[in-house]
Amino acid sequence: MDGDEVDFAVAAWREDGRWSVSALPPRATTSLNAFTAALRQLTAEGGALGFVAVDEEFFIAVRVTPDGVTRLVLSDLNAAYEWPIAEEAADLLEVELPEDEEEIDDLEPIGDITLFVDLGVPVDEMELILGDPDLYPDEQVTSIASRIGFADQLSTVLESIDKD
Repeated sequence: MDGDEVDFAVAAWREDGRWSVSALPPRATTSLNAFTAALRQLTAEGGALGFVAVDEEFFIAVRVTPDGVTRLVLSDLNAAYEWPIAEEAADLLEVELPEDEEEIDDLEPIGDITLFVDLGVPVDEMELILGDPDLYPDEQVTSIASRIGFADQLSTVLESIDKD
């Protein structure tokens, strides 16, 4: 994927009860496998969370647990028609894309929406965040980060990315 298309790619993890957030390098967004491999390199209590937002269109949230399990959410299945990383997410989630794009709702999130329940984001709130057509991906991710408790750290990282 072209680096200009990626709005941001970040990892979040908790050490000693405190959240840390860091930007991931462009090579981490070349594929979903590269993205999850970058997250697996982080050794942290409870694993690592990763978010990649693309072209103000969609985001993918990935959670890699310490035992190696990968869980994810794709904010909009429609993105799989245009973006290879979104198509990889749909494949990993074993979601078949209809041949006709018109068969999919305007906004159709897929994946494990229970991804962050234990971190303070109940399913109903996640559904509201993912289902709001007025929110851009960065706003959705910031909303999730706020509920989990690392919005300030995320904001600092996103500001530094915007300056680059």
